[in-house]
Amino acid sequence: MQSILIKNAKIYTMDEKGIIEKGDMLIKDGKISMIDNNINEDADYIIDATGRLVFPGFIDAHSHIGMWEDSLGFEGADGNEDSDPVTPHLRAIDAINPFDRSFEEAIEGGVTCVATGPGSANVIGGQFCVIKTFGKRVDKMVVKEPAAMKVAFGENPKSVYHEKHQMPQTRMATAAILREALFKAREYLNKKLEAQQDEEKDMPEFDMKSESLIKVLTKEIPLKAHAHRADDIFTAIRIAKEFDVNLTLDHVTDGYLIVDELKQENVPCIVGPNLTDRSKVELKNLDFKNPGILSKEGILVAIMTDHPVIPQKYLVLCSALACKSGMDEIDALKAITINPAKILGIDNRVGSLKEGKDADIVIYKGHPFDIFSEVEYVLIDGKVVYHRK
Repeated sequence: MQSILIKNAKIYTMDEKGIIEKGDMLIKDGKISMIDNNINEDADYIIDATGRLVFPGFIDAHSHIGMWEDSLGFEGADGNEDSDPVTPHLRAIDAINPFDRSFEEAIEGGVTCVATGPGSANVIGGQFCVIKTFGKRVDKMVVKEPAAMKVAFGENPKSVYHEKHQMPQTRMATAAILREALFKAREYLNKKLEAQQDEEKDMPEFDMKSESLIKVLTKEIPLKAHAHRADDIFTAIRIAKEFDVNLTLDHVTDGYLIVDELKQENVPCIVGPNLTDRSKVELKNLDFKNPGILSKEGILVAIMTDHPVIPQKYLVLCSALACKSGMDEIDALKAITINPAKILGIDNRVGSLKEGKDADIVIYKGHPFDIFSEVEYVLIDGKVVYHRK
């Protein structure tokens, strides 16, 4: 694989090294090999980044890219199997189309990694995955799969199944359906463990839905909870505690109204999409000040687009507008780099510029929060996948 040397850059490492005012970065075999001043090793390709700013590739912790394809209707809508409110066995990797042009636009916007998966029609929607944004075959783009189990509270599952004249039509029913699925999965898991320990006991009859929820119960992946309104946020936390499972709160529109409670719970918050109209009652408190207020209280915050609600390429713009609304600049940058990496459990590979990590890198002419700034280079796994001529 080609070695690349980036010279004379202002490097935003997004880790303990902070900002390196003038440094070099050597990339070998798709990884960051060295970050230092005046690296003189030979390289196949040299990028003179004098006067340029270098960042880790930007990460969106909540997207549906590839699931609802650009410029298509029903033919490209593969994110909601709204024929059954409980579908934990559905996997995002079976629906993503890497040839959707939104991936190319994401790269041009500096977005190199996304968590993408089912929407919020169902109480349990299915399994999210984390992928790089460059590639032709999703299997080769995967960073983590499964990465989370999507669940939804509030008006989305209510409205979908109200039209079908079936449960859930109330918030009580949504909570009850989720609890029932988790109870069944826990019982299924216990029977499997008993059978493994006692040869006289039979394995339970295979149940694909319960099988899919085992990684939630064993804390290998979290529940990824769609929750806008404060009461729905608290219901998500309540159920996660009942079953002792990990949780991320996604959307969290009312978060700044209950920041004292969220600080006590110490649950990661993936905030957004904010660059939209208040199209439904759950969005009446929508405000770009939300992520900054949460972040200032020490809550781990990521900013999302919820693509295609906001096009994937505008992730950085969402972060800039949060900064404009009071979020600290570095915190706003962390909310699209190291924070989503931590929340998704992939910070050992991406999210900051550090020796040994994947060489997912964005080189900017100007600061990314300046609307007139431009992405000049994007590297994914040490390969130049975009170069603005």
